[in-house]
This record gives sequence, C-alpha cells and structure tokens, in this order.
Amino acid sequence: MQIRITIGDERFTATLDDSAAADDLLAQLPVTIDMVDHGGVEKTGPLPSPLSLAGQPEGADPDVGDLGYYAPGRDLVLYYGDQSYFDGIVVLGRLDGDAAKRIAQLDGNVTARVEAG
Repeated sequence: MQIRITIGDERFTATLDDSAAADDLLAQLPVTIDMVDHGGVEKTGPLPSPLSLAGQPEGADPDVGDLGYYAPGRDLVLYYGDQSYFDGIVVLGRLDGDAAKRIAQLDGNVTARVEAG
C-alpha cells in the first residue's frame, strides 16, 4: 500500500510494509503532522494515536529512506540520513524514489500532510 506525503510544494510517496503498525497508520489517515528536524537525519512528528507494536522487535536500525515510527513519542519519522539502532523504532516502509534526498533539502521544521495513496 502506498501513502502520499505533501510538504509545502513537494510531494512524495512511500510504500508501507505489511504490518499491524502500518495498518494502524492507514486507519489514521489523512492527517497533518508538524514535524521537527532532528540532527540532520530525520523529521519527526506526533501521530494522533499510537500504532500497534504487535510482531515488532524492541527496536530497529533504520536505513536512509525508511519511513518509521518512534513508539515512545508516537512519532511518524522520515529518515533522510543515517540513524543508528534505537529501542522503540519501528520501520513502517520505504520512501519511494529520491524522496529521502529531497526531504534532506528541506531545512528545519516542516508541516506534512499524509494521505492514503
């Protein structure tokens, strides 16, 4: 399943994995999320409700271009840089094409509109 992410004039897509967490994300869409830039590697913002952690490991080492969820903060995460393993990270899927590179070019905090695709 694909989702669409719009930040300003930029549009991206992401492909979700088959998981309970991804299903929960889809159930919350559409949603507008105020996202904060962290360390030049990720943009994160809180979802309205927590996602299921059923079947997920304790944490993950996301790759550049992964779409993630940080459970302790209920945050959707767009990984555009290298983040190491951290407890509470769930990989939800992958940003498509050159989305990670384009997100890296967006300075500072952003507002993202996330919709089913």
